[in-house]
Amino acid sequence: MRILILGAGALGGYYGARLIQGGAAEEVAFLVRPKRKALLDANGLVVKSPIGDFTLPVKTVTAEAPGTGWDVVLLSCKAYDLDSAIEAIRPAVGPDTMVLPILNGLSHLTTLQEAFGEKAVIGGIAKIAATLTPEGHVHHMQPPADILFGEIEGGMSPRIEALAKVFQAAPHIKTTASENIMDEMWAKLVMLGSLAALTVLMRANIGQIIRAGGQELILRMFRLSSAIAAANGHPVSEATQAGMERNFTNPKSTATASMFRDLLGGGPIEIEHVVGFLVEAGKGAALDVTLLEAALVNGKAYEVQRAEAAAR
Repeated sequence: MRILILGAGALGGYYGARLIQGGAAEEVAFLVRPKRKALLDANGLVVKSPIGDFTLPVKTVTAEAPGTGWDVVLLSCKAYDLDSAIEAIRPAVGPDTMVLPILNGLSHLTTLQEAFGEKAVIGGIAKIAATLTPEGHVHHMQPPADILFGEIEGGMSPRIEALAKVFQAAPHIKTTASENIMDEMWAKLVMLGSLAALTVLMRANIGQIIRAGGQELILRMFRLSSAIAAANGHPVSEATQAGMERNFTNPKSTATASMFRDLLGGGPIEIEHVVGFLVEAGKGAALDVTLLEAALVNGKAYEVQRAEAAAR
């Protein structure tokens, strides 16, 4: 199996490095920009992890010549970069290529299906705490590093089983070939959407919001997101909900969403793709989404401020 990974950032870099270590893939390559290619070609891909640091020589290609015949294209960009990512991988996607996105939210699935066809796109989730350092190193902050994927329509298929075997050979990755990937993706959206909406709206982590008297508001946000998932045919299991509620009721929690961290860093955020998606899905189910709308407008106002500052 030949695997092309768009980018060599935190997620793509980590999963790609572990796939190379596993040795089950016939080929693993990274589609990167020329500057990143030069760095990787010179120094290799550097991974810093509590499990152990390592450096690997890696194969790199650019958008000008991504190659053909790829069995899988792993997509780990930010949602606001999706259009440019599609154009970068388009020449590499053949009639039998699987496109595996591990983006936040759900709105990207329709966009990718429109670009490459419904058959090409499978569902995926990454569960990993990682970032890219200023030096270009992949910093895996703490275990675990999970990946889940499956057919969007559900069930199991030979191509998913084959992909799972390749990932299962990779060290320090927990791989799940899911027969219900859309349920899994909605469950992640409930957690991530609630966390992003809360931390962006309040400019604080979960523990700080609780200590400021916001416990009931946190639970209202979480239960609203859960109700939206259920109304759209993907209810979160009671056990999963209970686990999430424990995470949302810990006054010592330092949990924040990556969206909030991006906001603090002055970068663009995925507010429309994550919180905006939940708002529209809730409205479609005739639910009162006022609380989520407040977070959405807050995040969009931040984006307006960024744009105005850049134009000065």
